[in-house]
Amino acid sequence: MEKYQIEEKIVEMIKTVYDPEIPVNIYDLGLIYRIEVQDDNSVEIDMTLTAPNCPAADFMMEDVRQKVESVEGIGEVKLNLVFEPEWSQDLMTEEAKLELGFL
Repeated sequence: MEKYQIEEKIVEMIKTVYDPEIPVNIYDLGLIYRIEVQDDNSVEIDMTLTAPNCPAADFMMEDVRQKVESVEGIGEVKLNLVFEPEWSQDLMTEEAKLELGFL
């Protein structure tokens, strides 16, 4: 499987992860900053939170890890929690903004 196909499958899985307080998946919320598939099919993901003290942080990160690991052919998954750049509503997809009434 090509890297871009693996990345597409990873994005599909991440789109099934929701912040428990917001009815939009974390990918469309703009919480995923980087997905990098290495040559050995290990994956490194940079993600952030809507707020640094988010009570669901551990739950969401574990959900992302488990779902990405379930993609066929994926090796180790390294998840980095980052706060630079700070998350803002500008990072959301148009669909997410519409769903949450920002448009």
